[in-house]
Amino acid sequence: MTEPTAGDPTETLELADWRRRVADLYAEVRRSTTTDHEAALALWRATRERLFREHPQSPVPAAKRDAFRARHYPVDLAMRFEVAVEADDPAVAGAVGTMIAASPLNYGRDATPPRSAGLATATPLAMELPVSAGGTMAMRRIGHVEIPFPAGARRLGVFWMSGYAGGLFVPFRDATNGTETYGAGRYLLDAAKSADLGGDAARGTLVLDFNFAFHPSCAFDPKWACPLAPPENRLDIPIRAGERLA
Repeated sequence: MTEPTAGDPTETLELADWRRRVADLYAEVRRSTTTDHEAALALWRATRERLFREHPQSPVPAAKRDAFRARHYPVDLAMRFEVAVEADDPAVAGAVGTMIAASPLNYGRDATPPRSAGLATATPLAMELPVSAGGTMAMRRIGHVEIPFPAGARRLGVFWMSGYAGGLFVPFRDATNGTETYGAGRYLLDAAKSADLGGDAARGTLVLDFNFAFHPSCAFDPKWACPLAPPENRLDIPIRAGERLA
């Protein structure tokens, strides 16, 4: 998606239309997914494919749009979770919240964050995530979630974008990256662009459904700048759900 060009309302209106359509799609998915997950997922897949092929703000290069076909893993209902967002232990937050130097497709330091059995209230931690085109994007880490995968629980950091439009953000990498999926990973939640499956604020939960995991724009054209998953959000298992490239 391109940013609007000064003095030309066409691209601005196209971008607004893209965002409106994506917001409408996710609103419908949230309404229907709890009663008919299969239909909601089919709608999400078909609508995204159509937007990527036909919309002028598609991240797919114009010359490749007519032939574009989305690819997905088989549906796996065991990969849908509603999980509580937990505050980080201050010691853990200090270890994982340091700035990560970034260059094009440098995914940051290889570091395994320490874990703590106890959780304590923590102030959201300001940090920078690397961006695919180089540089960083300001984020606040607001906590983490524990995902009870069949292969065992894994932790993912939950972020809030400090710039751009703001919003919750959960990227991840896994063992399929670079072979079956984009090397820099996929997104579960990108609320700045309305990609949000919901949750329960009263209970402090988020719905994270890996069947709806999607690739960032830079997976289709390297001219796009996309924030990347930090080391703490690298999963050591393959996630064969959601979008794939091969």
